Amino acid sequence: MDRNLSLELIRVTEAAALSAARTVGRGEPVLSAQLTAQAMLTSLAAVDVDGTMVIGEGPAGETPYLYNGQKVGNGTQPAMDVAVRAIEGRRLLSVGLPNAISVAVMSEAGSMYRNPAGMRYMSKIAVGSEAKGTIDLDQTAEWNIKGIAKAKHMDIRDVTVVVLDRPRNQQLIREIRQTGARLHLISDGDMNGALMAALPDTGIDVMMGVGGASEAVLTAGLLKCLDGDMVCRLYPHNISTRQQALSLGLSLNETYHVDDFIRGDNVFASVTGITDGERIEGIRYSERGVHTHSIVMRSRSGTSRDIRATHRLDRLMSFSEIDFINTPEEALSS
Repeated sequence: MDRNLSLELIRVTEAAALSAARTVGRGEPVLSAQLTAQAMLTSLAAVDVDGTMVIGEGPAGETPYLYNGQKVGNGTQPAMDVAVRAIEGRRLLSVGLPNAISVAVMSEAGSMYRNPAGMRYMSKIAVGSEAKGTIDLDQTAEWNIKGIAKAKHMDIRDVTVVVLDRPRNQQLIREIRQTGARLHLISDGDMNGALMAALPDTGIDVMMGVGGASEAVLTAGLLKCLDGDMVCRLYPHNISTRQQALSLGLSLNETYHVDDFIRGDNVFASVTGITDGERIEGIRYSERGVHTHSIVMRSRSGTSRDIRATHRLDRLMSFSEIDFINTPEEALSS
């Protein structure tokens, strides 16, 4: 398999972002999620793969679109595992805040991590290539930040740490503040925080804290393409999830690395901005059309492309199965 499938994935994340853009700030996250998932599924049907959804929008029976285990693509070879997040940052989108993105990752069939216990959360640390090999979940926040600062030839006071602002991360936040490092709290979207840590010139050096377990797999795909690094550990958020994990023989002390989430070296990824972020611009409208900004990546080649596109919706709608023009309610009812 030599062709770069990320150049096909970009149409998938663009379609989701274009659909989501019409719902920015409307305060309707469920409507936004349904519309974008439907657009993403329609676009995936045209991709030349025999795909299986490993990380979708939810379990089969709970969501009508992009459910785990669903077959996607047009059925041609190669066989691929697929992970998507039609909207990373639903709440951000619903209130018009920055950093909402659409993400799709593919890798060879059987290579993606399946979460046996259905655990919702993981403790994570993610960095870019400059700080690769310097992070350890068994060490303190101070130890990790000092190592990152040394690897990047920075003063510890200049290191910027992204953390999800959640009660479960409050002790970590206090520890980071005690180091003197800069702290950037985010309300949603730790996948985007990890991506910013891996991309150059974002002002973000590391993402730390407890976040979604499913998002860890997508994040691993992005980091694998960008030669970044991540360490994770299962985080049982209550007694029942702890007991379930232990009953399955899972070790709550085991550390997962990027290669544990996605084996192999042929990963394809696409990220398209929905609302503006530190590095990726959101959807913009003008008299010339609708403008998108995406980053597409492939791990085997190490190639990362910034792609800015202008879409003429009047022409696009002449052959597209996705309604990018009407209101969201009209689009879903058509």
